[in-house]
Amino acid sequence: MTDRKAQLDANLAQVEERIASSCAAAGRKREEVTLIVVTKTYPASDVRILHELGVRHVAENRDQDAAPKATACADLSLTWHFVGQLQTNKVRSVTSYADIVQSVDRTKLVTALSAAAVRGERELGCLIQVALDAESGERGERGGVAPDGVEELAAAIGAAPGLRLDGLMTVAPLAGEYAGRQRAAFDRLMEISSRLRAGHPAANMVSAGMSGDLEDAVAAGATHVRVGTAVLGVRPRLG
Repeated sequence: MTDRKAQLDANLAQVEERIASSCAAAGRKREEVTLIVVTKTYPASDVRILHELGVRHVAENRDQDAAPKATACADLSLTWHFVGQLQTNKVRSVTSYADIVQSVDRTKLVTALSAAAVRGERELGCLIQVALDAESGERGERGGVAPDGVEELAAAIGAAPGLRLDGLMTVAPLAGEYAGRQRAAFDRLMEISSRLRAGHPAANMVSAGMSGDLEDAVAAGATHVRVGTAVLGVRPRLG
């Protein structure tokens, strides 16, 4: 085993223990939570090692890094998640490799994703990014739609050819009433998810929690956690 593989194996084991312990504390089954490893800024060689170690979900936030990496790893059985703020001019590229876009936050993006998915003859999973720090009708600093805009966006995705509404995503806010209150933020996301599922029963994915707060996300009921640093360590950016 190479030094890098041994390091990633050890890190994955620690993260797995954290998720398993959090599930046990919350009275949940371990299989209810999917680990997504955020591979942004890390090379394709790390993605290959992670696949060898059993990882099947990876996430990227910049198309210019993700596209060549996805091509280099096209022979692997992986689900690719795009988690960054997405400009419409990058949509065609992103839809060529991403299986799920977790950062859908406006109807213009829905329209662009739909057109690209149809053109590429693909079905693209979509998560609505919820900005819990947004004022009514506004987008937060990290992107996302305000809670009162979720239903309108859900309807747009549900009606768009080539798209599938899978659920919700959030990033714990750095400002506003939920700043420093990750558990409360994730509880609020679960409330929004419950309302969404009343009209869209299949939209049951809830992506929340990262390296520093995955326990709070699992306790709240998240189905997917996005972990980067705790698995891959702190490394310099690509390029």
